[in-house]
Amino acid sequence: MKTENGKVKTENGKFKKKFAIWFWSIIGAGIAAIVLVFWMITKGWLGYLPPLDELQNPKNKFATEVISSDMQLLGRYYRNENRVSVNYTDISPNMINALIATEDVRYYDHTGVDVKSLLRAVMKLGKAGGGSTITQQLAKQLWSPRANNIFERALQKPIEWVIATKLERLYSKEEILTMYLNQFDFLYNAVGIKSAAQVYFSTTPAELKLEEAAMLVGMCKNPALYNPRRRPENALNRRNTVLSQMQKYDYITEQMCDSLQALPIELKYQSVDHKQGLAPYFREYLRQVLTAKEPKKSNYSEWNMLQYDIDRRQWEENPLYGFCQKNHKPDGTPYDLYQDGLRIYTTIDSRMQQYAEEAVSEHMQELQKSFFREKRRKSYAPFSQDLTPEDIDAIMNRSMRQTDRYRALKKQGLSETEIKKSFNTPVAMRVFSYNGLIDTTMTPMDSIKWNKHFLRCGFMSMDAHSGAVKAYVGGTNFTHFQYDMVTSGRRQVGSTIKPYLFTLAMDEGMWPCDSTVNDSITLVDGNGVAWTPRDDHHANQGEMVTLNWGLEKSSNWITAYLMSLFTPEQLVRMMRSFGIEGQLDPVVSLCLGPCEVSVKEMVDAYTTFPNKGIRVEPLYVTRIEDNNGNILATFTPKTYEIISETTSYKMIYMLRNVMDHGTGVRARFRYGLKAPMGGKTGTSQNHSDGWFVGFTPSLVSGVWVGGEDRSIHFDNMAAGQGANMALPIWSIYMQKVYADEQLGYSVEEQFDVPDWFDAEAGCK
Repeated sequence: MKTENGKVKTENGKFKKKFAIWFWSIIGAGIAAIVLVFWMITKGWLGYLPPLDELQNPKNKFATEVISSDMQLLGRYYRNENRVSVNYTDISPNMINALIATEDVRYYDHTGVDVKSLLRAVMKLGKAGGGSTITQQLAKQLWSPRANNIFERALQKPIEWVIATKLERLYSKEEILTMYLNQFDFLYNAVGIKSAAQVYFSTTPAELKLEEAAMLVGMCKNPALYNPRRRPENALNRRNTVLSQMQKYDYITEQMCDSLQALPIELKYQSVDHKQGLAPYFREYLRQVLTAKEPKKSNYSEWNMLQYDIDRRQWEENPLYGFCQKNHKPDGTPYDLYQDGLRIYTTIDSRMQQYAEEAVSEHMQELQKSFFREKRRKSYAPFSQDLTPEDIDAIMNRSMRQTDRYRALKKQGLSETEIKKSFNTPVAMRVFSYNGLIDTTMTPMDSIKWNKHFLRCGFMSMDAHSGAVKAYVGGTNFTHFQYDMVTSGRRQVGSTIKPYLFTLAMDEGMWPCDSTVNDSITLVDGNGVAWTPRDDHHANQGEMVTLNWGLEKSSNWITAYLMSLFTPEQLVRMMRSFGIEGQLDPVVSLCLGPCEVSVKEMVDAYTTFPNKGIRVEPLYVTRIEDNNGNILATFTPKTYEIISETTSYKMIYMLRNVMDHGTGVRARFRYGLKAPMGGKTGTSQNHSDGWFVGFTPSLVSGVWVGGEDRSIHFDNMAAGQGANMALPIWSIYMQKVYADEQLGYSVEEQFDVPDWFDAEAGCK
């Protein structure tokens, strides 16, 4: 028995020894395998491990911000992700505390991997919470693509551990938290905490309330599941869980936790859309300017060579034009407006921009009602009664060929007949109105005609001395009418051209008090063609009147008389010096404004009068910074001495009389504007275009109103003239500007005209 027992003991000992050997061999092999796996990961042989320079400089794509002069966000440029970088110091402690309490309570104690939490998650199969740290989550966001299966995800985990450990060596805890919050996608184009704060609560990360921060942190677990817009109950419960975690780890008191959990989620949601928000036309214009490429003559049609010359001059002389192409990052690549996180500080004042948009909306809605009333039950509507049915068909067919629908059908190989049939087949659609979109059924051709009913508008306001553009409204609704009538559109200027000719006369030594006979006059152009302008002002016909009276009443006869004293070429040169860039034909009729000019050019030109003869170019941007706040460029306006100070005083005198006694007087009696001001109305042929350009001692603003086509206009002069279509927008805008004392524009401000100046001096 002893022998047998000894034998049993011996065999048991051998078994235990073998078991121990096998056990520790397996353990050792497992450890070795793990070590091998991690070694292979660190070498980059197993999965993707970002190199050191990429870890040090993660390739984050940040949206570019457009900021107003009063430091309000106007909008952003981005391709896929509306992400904006924010510093740790600009994030509310509420957000930081909520994140740590919920996602990684031992965040400050580990070095990227929390072994304790990891073991707890393994032992309890994830029921007591996950083991992933904030640093690991950041690594996953930055460098882990979506796994296609469980095996890929199993391999990603150790890679994330390695990356997390490396991140902890390279960055401080605060930097990692900032990177995480800048990276996380909160849905609805709210990528990063700055965008999320704006989209969900219309605030900044620094100003997030505790309950707001808790809701956003709750979304970090699963943004789709805890979406506050689609699943408000889930979002509320998750927010309250975050608050409980904060109370559990002593970030807030129990009393505070209970009171906050009782609150509902109050969103101040605002969608992110480049078509919405303040100054959409301005932001689009700025985008085009910043991303412009060097003009190539071969890319311009023969008939468009003038535009090529304009663009070429802009490229060579304007540092803002093509900024992203002309300037390069430290790595030598050009700046990308959509992902390099630039900060563009503009001259736009958000308050004045708001007033301008309100003024346009208020007047255009009333004007549109008048236009609809006039065109009601007219077979030719919205076109002029002067057009034949054939003319209207030609315009409509041309408009049809300019649509995306037409181009798409053409690309599909449809014939012209088939396309026209498609355009004349009723379909369900939504069309624009000032009271909101209308659900209706009509043909695409009828929808084109419907949109043509709506009058268009352009408005710009700028500082007379600094050139800072304060407000920019390119149209009535950017979503539906995107063509910019401030800079892109050019229309006939009518009588707003007359101050250029009168300036020429004053600069040549004439005076406002100089007189002539008020009567019809015939001029002959360089080709021997006689031209006799018509004048609606038959009062005082045959009498002696002053030049001042002629400009005040916008007399075509007095204007033609002045034109007879100069050559068309002289007027063209004067207009060029005023900054008018478009086509100017040197003919005698030019003095009545048949040429096409932009609102921007007209406002720019009129700065010459209140600025003592010095024209100042529009300034849109003051500086551009990179994502780290480094200044990349600063911008200052260009100025040009156009006329003498004395000539500017003469013009101020006459243009003030236009407002006090002439065609602009309704700004006083109808809108109650008492401040010193000058200006000029303008109405083109067939009253297709209504203009008004006005100025105070500090502010120059211009308005154009008209149809999409020149054949779309009021049938009567009273409704279609500039004093009725355009001047009210300027007047409403100025009312709002003067009412806001914080802007600093006072009705008491006077023109800087010296006491010695006497407008009658030349006639005494």
